[in-house]
Amino acid sequence: MNQWQLQDAKARLSELVKCANRSGPQNITVRGEPTAVVLSWDDYQRLTKPSESFADFISKSPLKGVELEVERDKSKTRDIDL
Repeated sequence: MNQWQLQDAKARLSELVKCANRSGPQNITVRGEPTAVVLSWDDYQRLTKPSESFADFISKSPLKGVELEVERDKSKTRDIDL
């Protein structure tokens, strides 16, 4: 990620925006500390896109409808080594 000092970012805003579109996120610093990031519109859209719910993910599974044979241990207690 490229770093820009705030005063350079203000003076060269057009170049900063072009770099964000071409090369990815651009970091803006104030007194050497990271303060802000300029993103391309595509990067912003990708980051803010609502994620799919777990229920939707499961409903699209190729294993949907597969019957599993699972036996459950119905005993009230189990022996464990301490």
